[in-house]
Amino acid sequence: MEIETGTELVLARIVDGVGVVTLHRPERRNALHPDMYRAIPEVLDHFETDAAVRCIMITGTGSAFCAGGDVVGGRRPVETTAAGEPTGEPTIGQRAAALTDEARMVVHLHRSEKVTLAALPGPAVGAGIAIALAADLRIAARSTRFVPGWGALGFSGDFGGTWFLTRYLGPSRALEFLVEDEAMDVDEAHRLGLVNRVVADDDLPAAALDWARRIAAKPHTAQRYVKQNIRQAETLGLEAALPLESERMVRCSTTDEHREAVAQWLAAARAKQARKEQS
Repeated sequence: MEIETGTELVLARIVDGVGVVTLHRPERRNALHPDMYRAIPEVLDHFETDAAVRCIMITGTGSAFCAGGDVVGGRRPVETTAAGEPTGEPTIGQRAAALTDEARMVVHLHRSEKVTLAALPGPAVGAGIAIALAADLRIAARSTRFVPGWGALGFSGDFGGTWFLTRYLGPSRALEFLVEDEAMDVDEAHRLGLVNRVVADDDLPAAALDWARRIAAKPHTAQRYVKQNIRQAETLGLEAALPLESERMVRCSTTDEHREAVAQWLAAARAKQARKEQS
C-alpha cells in the first residue's frame, strides 16, 4: 500500500507489516532537500501510530543511501516579508534551531517503539551516516562506505552524527574518524558494529525487506520492551534496571502474542517427541 508523502522526493509504502520510507532523489545521490525535512518525520509519525506497521525500514533509491546535506541545491529558501523583502540575516541561535528542526527525522527513528532498520544501497555521507545510525539495525550493500564529509567543508557535524558515532565507536575512535575525514569501507564498518549485515549490491533490496518482514512477524510487545530494556541498560545500573525489566517480562506474559507463542512451542515440542517415539 502506497502512502502519500506530499513530495516526490520521499516515497512510502506498507508491505507485509513493514513501513518503508525511501529517499528518492537518485540524481543527487539522495542528498537531503528541504521537502524531505517535513515529509520524513510525518511518514515516520504515521508508521509509529499505524498498528499495521510492526517494523520500519528506511532506504534510498539508486546506488547511494544518502549523500548528506545538499550543499548546492538543498538550502532553505530565504524568508521574505509580505512585500517580498528579505527578513534579514537570521541569528546563530535561529539558524541552529532551524537545523535542529530539520534533524527531527533522526529523533523519530531513534525513539521509535518499533524496530527500525536502515538498508544502505551505497555510500552514507555526513548526515546520511547519522540517519543510518539512528535506526536500530543496519544492512548494507557491499559498495557501502561511510564518509564523514563534514570536515572537508569546514563543518563539525550535524543530525546527531557526532552523538551516534561516539556511542557506537567510543570517543577516541569517533574523534579520529571525524578529524581524519576519511571514508570507512563496509568491512571495517561491519567489524566496528556500524552495520549488522553486509550483502551483495544486487541482493540488498530483497535481503533487507526479507529481514524487516521477519522482524514484523515476531511478537510486537516483546520487541518494544526489549528496545526499552536495551536503552535503559545504557543509562541505568543493574539494580535500577532489574525491576523495570521484570515488570516488562510480566506484562509480556499477559499478552495474546505470548499465549500464542507458548501454544506453538508446545505443539512443536509434542510433534518432535512423537517423531522421536516413532523412530
